[in-house]
Amino acid sequence: MSITISRINRIRQLPAQLVNQIAAGEVVERPASVAKELIENSLDAGADRIEIDLEQGGVKLLRVRDNGSGIPREDLALALSRHATSKIASLADLEAVASLGFRGEALPSIASVSRLEVRSRARDAEEAWSIRGDGGDRLDEPAPAAHPVGTTVEVRDLFYNTPARRKFLRAEKTELGHIEQVVRRIALARQGARFRLNHNGRTLLDLPAAEGEEGMRRRLAQLAGEGFLEHALAVAEAAVDLRLQGWVAAPAFSRSQADLQFFYVNGRLVRDKLVTHAVRQSFQDVLHQSRHPAYVLYLDLPPLLVDVNVHPAKQEVRFREGRQVHDFIFRALHRRLAEGEMGGGVATLGAPDSAPGFGFATGPVERGATPRQLPMSPRIAERRGDWLAHLDVQRPAPAPLSGATEAGPGEALTAGIANVLSGVGPGAVELGEIPPLGYALAQLQGIYILSQAADGLVIVDMHAAHERIGYERLKQSWEAGLAEGGQGGDLARGLRRQPLLVPVVVRVSEREADLAEASAGVLTRFGLVVDRVGEASLAVREIPVLLQGADAEGLLRDLLADLVVHGRSDMLQARVNEILATLACHRAVRAHRRLTLEEMNALLRDMERTERADQCNHGRPPWVRLSLAELDRLFARGR
Repeated sequence: MSITISRINRIRQLPAQLVNQIAAGEVVERPASVAKELIENSLDAGADRIEIDLEQGGVKLLRVRDNGSGIPREDLALALSRHATSKIASLADLEAVASLGFRGEALPSIASVSRLEVRSRARDAEEAWSIRGDGGDRLDEPAPAAHPVGTTVEVRDLFYNTPARRKFLRAEKTELGHIEQVVRRIALARQGARFRLNHNGRTLLDLPAAEGEEGMRRRLAQLAGEGFLEHALAVAEAAVDLRLQGWVAAPAFSRSQADLQFFYVNGRLVRDKLVTHAVRQSFQDVLHQSRHPAYVLYLDLPPLLVDVNVHPAKQEVRFREGRQVHDFIFRALHRRLAEGEMGGGVATLGAPDSAPGFGFATGPVERGATPRQLPMSPRIAERRGDWLAHLDVQRPAPAPLSGATEAGPGEALTAGIANVLSGVGPGAVELGEIPPLGYALAQLQGIYILSQAADGLVIVDMHAAHERIGYERLKQSWEAGLAEGGQGGDLARGLRRQPLLVPVVVRVSEREADLAEASAGVLTRFGLVVDRVGEASLAVREIPVLLQGADAEGLLRDLLADLVVHGRSDMLQARVNEILATLACHRAVRAHRRLTLEEMNALLRDMERTERADQCNHGRPPWVRLSLAELDRLFARGR
């Protein structure tokens, strides 16, 4: 057998045009990539009015016009040169970059695969200048032009000189959709700027600058949808150098796809595994696993604490204190979801501030541990008397349990977790001082509680509501037992460990074995005892009693996968929560159980005191509110 050795090619310097075209392969994927880079340049130049004109989905023409600071004549040629930028000048600038662009690659890359013209007038210049490129090595000399203060970049015939790239472009409608999505994402971050998108002479988007709360509500509705706005819970949290603001939709507004998730770091839209994991973890108790949360969130932190120079398209970042950022996001969203509609109101918006991107004027932010109970009005909690005088209803006589004279373990409202009535009596209120969920009027079909609230009618699914109350109490008991080392709490038995008759030996990688060994203390705390029995072998010797019968090997591998990807794992807690949710479901009051008004009102008051009472454990709402305005529309009142 003969072997042929090919001639070794010599190392050579690539032509400038080929270098730019190679760079364009990373930066310029499609017309939407061009639009993103040009719009971000406009925002970096201080523009607050940006207009985008397209023809044939941006392939034939993509023009971006702004009112920014403009480019001086002597800098026009440099603007189309590789690694020429006005945004950084040293390594220190790179490590603390606050602009959206900084590499100086976008314009020369675009110019190498299109026919490009830049017209600009600097703010202090008396005349405008233009420069052209046709995809070759040479650029025309700047020439006088007519143009107001600002810049217009015109890109024609994208990929005309790279036919292979052009063949990968999709239909005109598809490419247009990608550009529209880019404009929407950027407009969500820069609410103080006006954006207009035109295609083939027709205006597709016209977004005036958001002024005040009403303007921000309109923009949010335009870009995220009216449904999102109706279910949006405002978020405003601060800790040390971190600040999280924006909106997160109530779990009832979950999505089948992760298509309504916008997370901005210092005004830059990013896709980050750490952030996604923190958000998902905050929804773990209120969202079905197959559903996705919806949110528009803005994280502001010092530029030195985040590295944006880790991805060619700048869509990924690296946090210097990733664990701190993860836990901060989780706690903020966990607390806000625990409050729900009754705790903090829906879509409480403020005005933009001077921070990059966008902020809120929400007043001081309280810090501390997640509250266990929501506060109630003192006058509601303290006073007692004849509260029925305020309601035009008759008090029904107590009714026996349906179907039997004695309640079974899952039906008893006065024992164990099912006792939501313990020590809770109806309190008298002054006229007009009605609790968030109001006062019960009646029971419908043995399933729903009808309650009169201050602004309309509240309908409560009593099983779902009771299930959430029970679940939160079980979790509190479990967590109390953890804090006491398994000696306290009603569920201390859940912390006990079940020794395996035959230890389960699992072959893993050395890295996974190291992680398991380093995390042994945390695992043991949750009742999982794992020993290292070799360089790449682990033995599961004990598991929590609550997880008796679980696949020990599968559980361990899932835990290790989380540790490898995220540096931590909440798998054990999630499994325990599943068990607790099942217990709460079985112990909750069943349909067709007849309740007295006192029992119904006790249930309503417990809901107001319970975290995450807006969502049951299975991802559906325990209660809905029909405002008087909605009721009027149903009956055509006022028409």
